[in-house]
This record gives sequence, structure tokens and C-alpha cells, in this order.
Amino acid sequence: MEADGEQLAARPALESEGLRVLHVTVGSLLATYGWYMVVACVLLYALVQKLSTRLRSLRQTRLDRAAAEVEPDVVVKRQEALAAARLRMQEELNAQVEKHKEKLKQLEEEKRRQKIELWDRMQEGRSCRVSARRPQDEDSPGPSASSVPPKRKPDRKPLRASGYNPLSGEGGGSCSWRPGRRGPSSGG
Repeated sequence: MEADGEQLAARPALESEGLRVLHVTVGSLLATYGWYMVVACVLLYALVQKLSTRLRSLRQTRLDRAAAEVEPDVVVKRQEALAAARLRMQEELNAQVEKHKEKLKQLEEEKRRQKIELWDRMQEGRSCRVSARRPQDEDSPGPSASSVPPKRKPDRKPLRASGYNPLSGEGGGSCSWRPGRRGPSSGG
């Protein structure tokens, strides 16, 4: 019986020794690589979440494709709706093109009418510029442009002798300009 008691006493000592070794090795691993393990666990969690959402979306698209393949009416309705939308968009585009063509035609007609009016004015002997000022002249009463004589420009006299050329260095008094030396600068 005594041998059984010694075995029982030896057993907890071995278990505590094993726990101590396990505690030392796990503690040293956590002390050395603890932050790396935490970061790795967070990255692994994020990766699992991302993959699970991607797998769910893939399953959903597969189910949608399977449902579309099973129900050809849905596919036909979808294609008809797409064709109707395209047709509506084409009709809108055609209407815009027609409006643009009409606008261009009106602008062309307006230009043609202005050219004819300009030609008629020239045939009558009136100038083209009078037509631009005409509405202002009609609104403001006062002397007409023909009754006011135009101002004369003053005659400018030459500043120097007739043969003056500032770049030649001649005939201009004590100052003369000569171009600088060509080539690279002579720096240190």
C-alpha cells in the first residue's frame, strides 16, 4: 500500500514539472513572438471574413445563373427590357439630332438673310458699320454722324535725324549700343 502512496505522490510532482516546462516554453514564445502572433491572428480573421463574403457572393451569382437558366421567360423579359431601353435612348438621340439640325438650319438662314441685307446696303451706298450703330443712333436724338466732322490726327515730327538707327551706333549723340560678346560666360 505504501507503494501506491508513493506513486500517487510522484505523479503530481511529474505533472507539476510538465506544467512548469510547458509554462516556461509558452511564456518564452509569447514574450518573443507575441505581437507577431496577435497581428497574424488579426490578419487571419480579416482574410476569413473577406473570403466568406466573396464565397457568399459567388454562391448567389451561381444561384441567379441557375435560376435564369431554369426560367427562360425571365431571360426573354430581361432581353426585351434591354431592347426597349435601347430603343428609347435611340429615339431620344434622334430627337436631339433633329433639334440640332433645325437649329443649324435657322442659324444658316439668319446668316443668309444678314448677307442679303449687307449686300442691299452696299448697293444703296451705305456702309456696313452704320448698320451696327443704327439702333443706337435711332434711340438717341442728337447730331448725326454726318454733321460732325471727324477729328484730324496730329502730325508727328521725327524725334531724331532721318538716318537715326539706335542699333547701329551712328548719329545718335554720345551713347552707342553694341551687342555683348557671344559665348559662355567667364565665371569661376
